[in-house]
Amino acid sequence: MTQFFKKVTQNLPTFLTALALAITIWIMAVNATDPVDKRTYPEGIPLEVVGLDSDLVVTNELPAEVIVSLSAPTSLWQTLIDSPDLIHASIDLTGFKEGTHDVSIHVEVDAKPVKVETIGPADQQVIVEPLYSKYLPIQLMQPSQPAVGYEAGEPVLSYSYATVSGPSSLISEITEIRAIVDVSQANQDIDLNIPLIAYDENGIPVENVTIDPAQIHVNLPITQRGGYRNVIVIPVVIGQPASGYQLTNKSVSPLTVTLYSSDPTIVNELPGYVETQPLNINGANADITESLPLNLPAGVSIVGESTIRISITVSPIEGTITLNNSMIQLLGLNPEYTVNISPEFVEVILSGPLPTLDDLNASDVRVILDLTDLQPGTYQLNPRVEVNIPGLLVESIQPETVEVIINIPPTATPES
Repeated sequence: MTQFFKKVTQNLPTFLTALALAITIWIMAVNATDPVDKRTYPEGIPLEVVGLDSDLVVTNELPAEVIVSLSAPTSLWQTLIDSPDLIHASIDLTGFKEGTHDVSIHVEVDAKPVKVETIGPADQQVIVEPLYSKYLPIQLMQPSQPAVGYEAGEPVLSYSYATVSGPSSLISEITEIRAIVDVSQANQDIDLNIPLIAYDENGIPVENVTIDPAQIHVNLPITQRGGYRNVIVIPVVIGQPASGYQLTNKSVSPLTVTLYSSDPTIVNELPGYVETQPLNINGANADITESLPLNLPAGVSIVGESTIRISITVSPIEGTITLNNSMIQLLGLNPEYTVNISPEFVEVILSGPLPTLDDLNASDVRVILDLTDLQPGTYQLNPRVEVNIPGLLVESIQPETVEVIINIPPTATPES
């Protein structure tokens, strides 16, 4: 046994040398097939603050992410790129107290073998302050007014108080928590959620604090004052458009108005609408737009603009006309040929505005049959209709198809 240990001891340096040589050769082989590649990671790594005491808060702005460069085998880089959650960047504030501290940023990689080469930034100044809270009443602010003739009632809030938390330097500035509700031109109850905002004594919002709850629900009744009433507007139109025209639309702006009377009974007895002074459209053959006053009862006035804009649309009446015995006109017939058409006349039905139809002449409509390049023979062809007056539509042509026989005239025989 002694000789065995003696022999091992004598050969140990040789064994260790061989082992080191083998490891070196293995490392060289691995590096040759999968070399280590140093790169800057293509995405920023989110920076996380850990370990901070719950009654403290960081008050200066920290970088949202850091840039790192890593050394890793080439085969591992694609895994790192596809899985950014393998890389973590953090600032550990365990045991830190109030004050200003210079802290190193730590990066860990959940993959081996990977080496962190550089971190940018590598260090960060951190300001830590005590976390304070205030419990303050919520002030509902209404910087605007409801629509004319309306008033806001007593609001109902889902919460009356809120807690604002944050750094002691900011919390000491806060004097008020507000919920701002916009009632501008409101004519019905307001029922919505409104965010809460903290303000200092100068009425300036204080940011970077937390308010609990972050928003409240507000119900604010909006009621109409006595003597005021909203009614719809009905346009009054008299007369008839020109012959061949019709009234197709009428509209008013605004659609509703607010009326007022010092005697609320008068407006309350109105039927819910008010008419305009009459607009005479007698003989109109085009659209009309005019401003007219309302036909108001005594003791009632309109709140705001006193005239109503009325728009009237006058359109031609649509009709049809039938043109019997319209002759077919031929185009493109080879002059060496003769032709027989059956029938020679067709019936054409046109539609369009009556005034246009009334002015239509037979010469304004052509029924055409194109025989260009046709050789002798018998054909079933569809003539087309051309109308020289815009606005008219060809409804039908009867018959739709005519028979066309193209012949070669017989050669004349000389007399003997």
